[in-house]
Amino acid sequence: MNFLAHIYLSGEDDFVKIGNFMADSIRGSKYLDYPNSLQKGILLHRHIDSFTDAHPIYRKSKHRLHEKYGHYSGVIMDIAYDHFLAKNWSKYSNEKLEDYAADFYQLMQDNYEILTERVKGMLPYMIGRNWLVSYATIAGLEMILFQMDYRTKHRAHMQEAIVEIQDFYTEFESEFFQFFEELVLSCQQKLKELNEIL
Repeated sequence: MNFLAHIYLSGEDDFVKIGNFMADSIRGSKYLDYPNSLQKGILLHRHIDSFTDAHPIYRKSKHRLHEKYGHYSGVIMDIAYDHFLAKNWSKYSNEKLEDYAADFYQLMQDNYEILTERVKGMLPYMIGRNWLVSYATIAGLEMILFQMDYRTKHRAHMQEAIVEIQDFYTEFESEFFQFFEELVLSCQQKLKELNEIL
């Protein structure tokens, strides 16, 4: 799962959202250097990644891309699944996606001093191009794939995957719905466990 799903799955706690969002740049036991609420977000992020990578529905989706894109098939699929979440946002939230995204960007700016350097560097691009809302359209999805490909020096040509995503669009969307329902329940349980120990 990519940025939008990680934020959404964090629930209502702002600091769990922040911890989850910046978890990729916090390695190993370094998460212990942060306050409990941020630790919860980091550990939830790791749970989401493990659950996703091992899930047969996600693996089925990713497999369609693996021959051409190899290791990057997972990156592409994470972004595509965020597209389906954004596109179907009203199914999962009563708040408009535009408002949800604006609130999150403000949260990041209000807590800038606790962000990792990697997240500080990325934030202006994320806000400037409104990534969280851009996910909802095919054009926005293609733009984000291109930007991700640029960050990997065009090794994988990820933006070309828009062709496969459109070719198997119905299958991918159906698989997302099935998978995400299970992921939501798993994250609710994980958060309950984390609240008991942290």
